[in-house]
Amino acid sequence: MKALHPFVLLSLIFLLPLSIGSVDGYGHGEALHGDALALLSLKASLSCRPHVLRSWLPGNVASVCEWTGVRCAGGRVVSVDIANMNVSTGAPITAEVTGLAALASLSLAGNGIVGAVAVSALPELRYVNVSGNQLGGGLDGWDFPSLPSLEVFDAYDNNFSSSLPAGVTALPRLRYLDLGGNYFSGVIPASYGGMLALEYLSLNGNNLQGAIPPELGNLTSLRELYLGYYNAFDGGIPPELGRLRNLTMLDVSNCGLTGSIPSELGELASLDTLFLHTNQLTGEIPPELGNLTALTRLDLSNNALTGEVPSTLASLTSLRLLNLFLNRLHGPVPDFVAAMPRLETLQLFMNNLTGRVPAGLGASAALRLVDLSSNRLTGMIPEMLCSSGELHTAILMNNFLFGPIPGALGSCASLTRVRFGHNYLNGSIPAGFLYLPRLNLLELQNNLLSGPVPSNPSPTLTGSESQLAQLNLSNNLLSGPLPAALANLSALQTLLVSNNRLAGAVPPEVGELRLLVKLDLSGNELSGPIPEAIGRCGQLTYIDLSTNKLSGPIPEAIAGIRVLNYLNLSRNQLEESIPAAIGAMSSLTAADFSYNDLSGQLPDTGQLRYLNETAFAGNPRLCGPVLNRPCNISSDAGGSTAVSPRRATAGDYKLVFALGLLACSVIFAAAAVLRARSYPGGGPDGAWRFTAFHKVDFGIAEVIECMKDGNVVGRGGAGVVYAGRARSGGAIAVKRLNGGGRHDHGFRAEIRTLGSIRHRNIVRLLAFCTNDQEANVLVYEYMGGGSLGEVLHGKGGGFLAWDRRYRIALEAARGLCYLHHDCSPMIVHRDVKSNNILLGDGLEAHVADFGLAKFLRSGAGASECMSAVAGSYGYIAPGTYEHVSLHTHVLVFCL
Repeated sequence: MKALHPFVLLSLIFLLPLSIGSVDGYGHGEALHGDALALLSLKASLSCRPHVLRSWLPGNVASVCEWTGVRCAGGRVVSVDIANMNVSTGAPITAEVTGLAALASLSLAGNGIVGAVAVSALPELRYVNVSGNQLGGGLDGWDFPSLPSLEVFDAYDNNFSSSLPAGVTALPRLRYLDLGGNYFSGVIPASYGGMLALEYLSLNGNNLQGAIPPELGNLTSLRELYLGYYNAFDGGIPPELGRLRNLTMLDVSNCGLTGSIPSELGELASLDTLFLHTNQLTGEIPPELGNLTALTRLDLSNNALTGEVPSTLASLTSLRLLNLFLNRLHGPVPDFVAAMPRLETLQLFMNNLTGRVPAGLGASAALRLVDLSSNRLTGMIPEMLCSSGELHTAILMNNFLFGPIPGALGSCASLTRVRFGHNYLNGSIPAGFLYLPRLNLLELQNNLLSGPVPSNPSPTLTGSESQLAQLNLSNNLLSGPLPAALANLSALQTLLVSNNRLAGAVPPEVGELRLLVKLDLSGNELSGPIPEAIGRCGQLTYIDLSTNKLSGPIPEAIAGIRVLNYLNLSRNQLEESIPAAIGAMSSLTAADFSYNDLSGQLPDTGQLRYLNETAFAGNPRLCGPVLNRPCNISSDAGGSTAVSPRRATAGDYKLVFALGLLACSVIFAAAAVLRARSYPGGGPDGAWRFTAFHKVDFGIAEVIECMKDGNVVGRGGAGVVYAGRARSGGAIAVKRLNGGGRHDHGFRAEIRTLGSIRHRNIVRLLAFCTNDQEANVLVYEYMGGGSLGEVLHGKGGGFLAWDRRYRIALEAARGLCYLHHDCSPMIVHRDVKSNNILLGDGLEAHVADFGLAKFLRSGAGASECMSAVAGSYGYIAPGTYEHVSLHTHVLVFCL
């Protein structure tokens, strides 16, 4: 054999790796080409928007490793991440991810994909994330046995609605499983207790039922377990969960659990967070929970726990959050809570706690939120409550606290919300308290505070720096003048200082409060004129200056407040006539001018003509048709007109009588025509009286026209609801109540409640009508979205995403919070259920149907007994039927 030339040999040595690489590259190239085709198939099945995944093109297969979201290794596609790229057009799709033999990671999260996606035959796949989509049905299309390497499966926040997939139990390496935020139903399979590699399991936010399987106690590698929220389990918490010694997070909140808290939970030595709130747990708090020394968050709120707070909890020195509110705990607030060095949030409100607030509270920890309200606590507010300088919320209302407000709170610059109302606090308001730079809400009403309303102690605080929006100092013993420094509170929306001993003039600086919506200075000793500057408060809807010593004329500038609904100037010493411009205000729905020294003819325009004559009582020199007191109309030499109700000639009486007779004839004729049009085949229904609570563009004619059988949209025990139209074409809802006015207590409660309420999450009562036959009719704003019950359970109900459900619950809670805390007297709805949550066109929530509303006056306790329990079965907190009492926290169960 001929020897190879050294150069040829050298060339072979160099070319051999190249040849081997070419062959290997050809093999990988073919496989990579197949991966590219699989990705193109996936793109086509996803019905992607045109502007996304532009690089995924058939003519660009050779560059597949450079495609958006694609990563390669070893000549194969190993990762596809197109999360949050908004790829979906919203059209339902059916997609399958397969044919990517080396794929290790797949993320389609946050794309809103509608339809079904299945994954199969991916032996190297370790990570899958399809969360934040709208995938429906079940997971039957997923071939889990063909995914033997899967370690992470995240399907949170979709529309899966079958039973929980059993196939996941065949994944030996599965460490992370999140099926929360879906519509999975049925029970948790006992076989889930066999996934021994699991470290994270979330099944919260589904429609699961049955008992929590004790087999979950076998998951000894588990670190986080979430089972709550919208699930409705039977029974209680399995004691076997106490075997999960590696557990750091246990959340079984809001899922209908009953029974007591197992003492075995005290064996979870690694536990950082324990959330058991919003269930129906009973019994005492186990003292064994004091063994959880690593615990930083403990929330047992909104249950029916009894007994005292166990002293063993003093061992929880790492605790940052302690929530025990809305239970039936008694005894004192333990002194050890004041010694917890890391405590930031302490909420114990609405229990039966007694004794003093620990004097050292706030001295040892950087407290941020303290709420001890609605207990039976006595003693004084701790001096060191804000010693850390980080306290932002302090709520101690509805207790029996006495003594002064600590002066240090007047310099607590971190405060944003303070609610100390309904106690027995005395002394003066600390200097600077009203003018703290971050303070948004300050309630000190119904105490025994005295002295002046403090002026701004810091001239450097300008109006632009103040954030105070709500200030309530009503029902105290405050004296002296209203300080002009209130003008610095430029963000103020509510100023309530009624029923004090304030004297002096209403400062004209009040006109600088351009965002003011509600002003109540009634029940004081204010004197002098009403300042013209009040007309600059263009956002005012409510003014009450009654029961003072105000004098002079009513300023015409009030008419410039275009949104004013309520005006009470009664029981003062006001003089001259009611300005015609105020009479012409179309926004005014309630007014009281009684018991002044007003004179002249009442304006016969605007809403004043609908007021009852009691609104003008005690003004003997007023005259006009509303008062059935004719005016003497005469002209002086200059041609001007004078009005006097005191003397009238016989000729004047004849003229007035003739004009009145003519006007009555026209009115009666119009009424007859109106009745004939509204009731073509029926008899008269009596004379109608119409009262508006808002500026409206309809009258009794439109209301009567609505009440036809063809317009019925709903019937209930209280009456019939009709859909109608105002003159402008806008939709209204007309509710004709069953029963007569003298016996329909629901009507009276609803009128009294809704007529004075202004809140974006409470349905607006626009007007009400009644007649001689005692027919009662309410006119509401129309809610185009129907009721929450219809949306969730009706035949035409559609899918309601979890984020939208959350927003609806939050908006309804805001409406209830307004009724419980911002209405005086407190209002309790007593029948909160899905059918009484109405939705606007944008699915915004409005609390409705106050026919069962109950007022809690200051003289009645929060547990005032009733002869019968109102509300709907299934929407009243358990125990309410046995213990016939009324608490605002009962409504938390309804939501």
